Order: sequence, then structure tokens, then C-alpha cells
Amino acid sequence: MQFDDRLATVLRHRAANAVGRRTQYRQLIDLLGAQPAGGDTRLLAAGWLRLGALGEHIPAAERAAMLREPGLRLRSAQLIAHLANDDAPEVAAAALAAAQLPDDDWAELIPRLPVRARGFLRLRRDISGPTQALLERLGIHDRALPMPDEVMPDDAGPAQPSFAVPPPAVPLRPALKPTRHKAAAPPAPANDPALAEGDSIGALVRRIEAFQRNRAAQPAQRALAASPRLPLGEERAGEGDPIVAFSFSTDGEGRIDWADPSVAPMVIGKRLAAMVGPAFQRRQPLRALVLPLSGAPAIAGDWIVDAAPRFTVPDGRYYGYIGRFRRPGRDVPAADRESDRIRQLLHELRTPVNAIQGFAEVIQQQLFAPTPHEYRAHAAAIASDAARILAGFDGLDRLTRLELGAAQVDAGEADLAATIKSALAHVGPAMTARSAAIHFAADPASAALVPIAPADLEALAWRLVATLANALAPGEEIALTVLQEGNRAILAGALPGSLARANDPFAAVEKTGGAVSAGLFGGGFALRLARAEARSAGGNLTLAGGQLRLILPSLTAQAPRHTAVVRS
Repeated sequence: MQFDDRLATVLRHRAANAVGRRTQYRQLIDLLGAQPAGGDTRLLAAGWLRLGALGEHIPAAERAAMLREPGLRLRSAQLIAHLANDDAPEVAAAALAAAQLPDDDWAELIPRLPVRARGFLRLRRDISGPTQALLERLGIHDRALPMPDEVMPDDAGPAQPSFAVPPPAVPLRPALKPTRHKAAAPPAPANDPALAEGDSIGALVRRIEAFQRNRAAQPAQRALAASPRLPLGEERAGEGDPIVAFSFSTDGEGRIDWADPSVAPMVIGKRLAAMVGPAFQRRQPLRALVLPLSGAPAIAGDWIVDAAPRFTVPDGRYYGYIGRFRRPGRDVPAADRESDRIRQLLHELRTPVNAIQGFAEVIQQQLFAPTPHEYRAHAAAIASDAARILAGFDGLDRLTRLELGAAQVDAGEADLAATIKSALAHVGPAMTARSAAIHFAADPASAALVPIAPADLEALAWRLVATLANALAPGEEIALTVLQEGNRAILAGALPGSLARANDPFAAVEKTGGAVSAGLFGGGFALRLARAEARSAGGNLTLAGGQLRLILPSLTAQAPRHTAVVRS
């Protein structure tokens, strides 16, 4: 597979009903969990946005049920982090229950998880020792209500009146153990009747109510002071690495009404509509739009925005945008940008050709129903043409990457003389039918070993030999030879008359009706691709003065008594 376009294919479909939304949500879970880190960032950003938008329309119980399916395996740390931050606890719990990560990924992911999500992970009994140790360091234990710091001693004086239900004769459950973070709940008053009743149900109810009441009334600063942070590598908003991306949504008037928790206080309330302009008023998608943000140092500066309008499913009413801010990346070399544009164009061209080829093969192979032979013959011809077109696209992509320096031929070891001889054997019958010939000779004293992988050298040799054979006129003969000059292996010989007379052989057009073809785009393109491959290997291909010279760096032949070189 040259290009994995499954994610793009899924995103092109509109999930118009409940079944479609559930299906697309399940597909995105599979695809986003399998995407490589170096994939198309814009396509991945669109996938994450669509996953979040679908999650708003699918009940949490159904999403959790999808994540608990037996065949699902979550092996992407990024996807698990996304699901663990879900507002619905059942979704986060299901994701962490199904997550399968190596210890290194857990060590990097756990400090970034919410405390609640770490607690869900603590409930698993199959996590490894290093992961358990990390949870212990972070203070994640089985949850229980904290015991008050001060307990009334037995001789504290007369007991206060109590209206609690008397304890049962047999305890319903063992006594609750205090957690390490006792300061999370301030001590209850010494005259609290709950403290004198041990483990009775009434005491437990009152402890729960006191805990919730005190936690709600406790200021954030006091909670932070009471729970000091240890240097355990956890991430905090506004500290450590700078913010490079965050998700957001707006209301109908264009004000940001939600953002990732780490940046929400700094961006909520900003008017996106005033910065975007007419595109926002027309409800158009925003693609790679550069916008400046002002405010706190963590968010100040230029951002790239990708966003899409949101509409209610039944009536199509607009209710805001949802999208993502990301920092501009480092400057990409012009060659890489040009190569990327061409590859994207080829990707768009491959998609319909792949579809045509697939349907033609279905008809030709009668996969769905019996098909008349005439239709099968047409389908086989269409599939063959589609294969030629796809091969031409592969050649164009390879030429672009080689000329821009984005790729190079694979290193290896191959015999130039033997490879040329093998290619000539394949085109021999076609030349014999036209009384044409290419005579080949090689210096028997030289091995002509070149540092190119055999497969790449065979492709280069075929392009040269097929182009020369197809350019021969009936009855025309030429000679080729391979010789060794110092540290260079050279294929030299005369050009066919049609190529020798061309102003630019590298732009020559393929002869119509030729028995041998070097590719979809003709002989000139094949020669240009062969030249790019030769230059990538440290050599060159020249066509001047009616002569062909393919120059490649050579390897020294190994003498029989030489010690073999072991390459690491």
C-alpha cells in the first residue's frame, strides 16, 4: 500500500443518522489508534475533531460499550489519553480497562492522565510491576473516605447526645482505612456524633456528608497548600513545555465558550468571529488559517486554526464552530513542500483509479454474479489499463522525490553487466521480430559491482534497455559494453538514430505502437528517471554526441583469499 487513505475515506462520509454516527465513531477509534506519528497532521486533526463531535451525539453508555467490545485493542497512547479525558467517567473507565500499552508508554502517559483516570487504571489487576510502582509514587491507591484527623478519646468526658442508628450486631463491612492525604478533608468538630459511633451506617452517612460539605467549602489555595506536590514528573497547565495545540468550540456569535482545560481560562470569551471575518459569517470551514492571539504569554503569538461549523442533526440549525489551534511548525524546505504537493496530487488521482480497478476486477472475476465473457474481457482490459496508470503514478512520484532529494536508491550490491544482460534477454524477441538488435559485450576481467540494491538496479536497467529497444528502427543495430575505469563502472554505447537526432532525448515521446514500453509517460520520462536514480547513487547518465554513458560508482571485487567483511 503506497498511501493509506482509509482515514480520508471515512472522513468524507457524512454520518446523517444514529447508526452512521456509531459506525463512524467505531471506525475512527480503530484508525486513529493505528495512525503513525508522522502522518498527515491536518488529516489527523480533522479525525480528532470528528471523533469529538461524534461523541457529543452518542450517549456515553454506548461509547463505553464500544470500547468494551472483545475484539477492540487500544494500543495508541494518544487515543487512550483522549478517551481518558472524556467527561463521562464510564467512557474513561472502559478505555483504560481495554488499553494495552508497553511499560514505556504507560510511564509517559500516566503523569498526563487526570487523577480520576489514574484511579480507574489502579483497579486493573493485570498491570505490570513498573506501572504499579509509578501509580504508588503518584499516590494513587484504592479510594476510601479519609478518616478525621482528630478522634474523640475514650475519656473525653460525657458523651454527646447521639441520634444515630445503633450499630448492627454483625458489622456490615470492615472499618475504613484512612488514606495518606488526610488534609483533603478538614477535621470534623470534636463533638460530631459520627465520631463516637464507630462503623455504624449512620456514622458512615454523616462522614460522607461532612466530607462533601468541607470539600466544597475549601478554597483552592488551601487545598493546594494542604496537598503539596512532589517532583514526580507530572504535567501541570502553564508549566513545563509550551502549549503547542488545543481544541476549542464557539457559540453562535463566535465567542470561544469551551477549550482544553489547560488553556480555558486564557482563551474563553475571545471573539473568533472578529478575527476570521467573512468566512465565519458564511459558515465556511476554516483550513490552515493563520490567526494571532493576544493575552497570557503561553498563548500569545500566531496560531494556525482548523475549524468546522456545527449544525444540529434534525433541523440543520447552526450553533457555532468546533476546531483546533496549533502552533506553526518549523520552516519546511521548499523541496519538501513541492514534493508533498505533488504526492498529494498523485494521491487524489490514485483514489478514483483504484476504485475503477477494483470494480473491473470484481466484474472480471465474477465475484457477485455470472458475467458475459464480452463484459469480462472489457473489465480485464480496464483493470490492465488501471494498473499501467498506477505504475505511471509510482514512477512520477519516484522521479519527483529523487530530483528534489527527498528519496534515494537503496544501497546494496549488484552486478551491472549481469543485470543489463538479463534485461536484454527479455526484450530480445521483440527486437528480433523487427530485425533489430542490441549487441552486448562486457569486460570479463572486471566484475562491475555497483553499490545499488539489485531490485533498484534491475528497474534502472529495464528503463534504459526498454527505451533503447523501442527506439530502434526496423533493421537497426547498436552495441553496448560494460567496462571498468578506476572506481567507476560504465555502460557505454551508441544511441538509436531516433534518440540521437532528438534535440532533448530526455523529453522524447514514446513511439506509438512500440512492442516494448518503458512506462506510461514514454521513453524520455524513463531516461530522466534513470538519470535521477543514477545521480542518487553517486553517478550520472549522459546522452550526448549520439553516445550513451551510464556512470556508476563501483565496488572492489573480493579476492578468494580475502577475509569477508561483516557489515553491522
